[in-house]
Order: sequence, then C-alpha cells, then structure tokens
Amino acid sequence: EVQLVESGGGLVQPGGSLRPSCATSGFAFSLYAMSWVRQVSGKGLEWVAQINTGGIGATTYADSVKGRFTISRDTAKNTLYLQMNSLKPEDTAVYYCVGTWAQYVYWGQGTQVTVSS
Repeated sequence: EVQLVESGGGLVQPGGSLRPSCATSGFAFSLYAMSWVRQVSGKGLEWVAQINTGGIGATTYADSVKGRFTISRDTAKNTLYLQMNSLKPEDTAVYYCVGTWAQYVYWGQGTQVTVSS
C-alpha cells in the first residue's frame, strides 16, 4: 500500500520557522521526483518546490518561497522535508507532498501550516 504521511505543520508567528516532513512507504522513493504543493483555503493548488532523483537531487522553487524554503530528501529514511524560514501570513495553507514517476503520481493527506500573530 502506498502511503505518504505529512507531519510537522502547526501554528507559528510571522518570521518563524517550521520543518514539515513526509514519511513514505509502498513505492520506490529513490526513483520518484518529490514535490511540495500547497492550497490556501478556498483557492487552487500552488506548486512550492521540487527535488529530483539522484545523489545530489536538483531543486527548484516557486518565486514566492525562493530563498526562504529548502526542500530535501533522505533516501535512507524514505522521507521528504521542507525547511520553511521567515514565514509570512501568506504562507498559510495545507501543504501536500507529491511523488511523481512516469505515469504514477502519489499524494499525501496534507499538513496545515498557519502563520499568524
């Protein structure tokens, strides 16, 4: 059974940090490009960041988070991370991890991140 389980969201003040993680099982994690996608309540999905396969794993970011967020993966633990620094109220959303390989796309259930004073 394929599983992607996000955790590590929560409530944080503006300027603070969070590090959500996504524990995966049931598929070949090392073969999959992994991404974080977010959704503000009542709005559409927004791609946040992606990390490719391979030893270094090339990364790309949405302009809205570039320089503040860092995506990483631990292949030994089959886990994806998103280090979020200098958080802003507009970062408030449900964050989903997504695994993609060929025609296969897997989604987690999401973790809520709320940035508010």
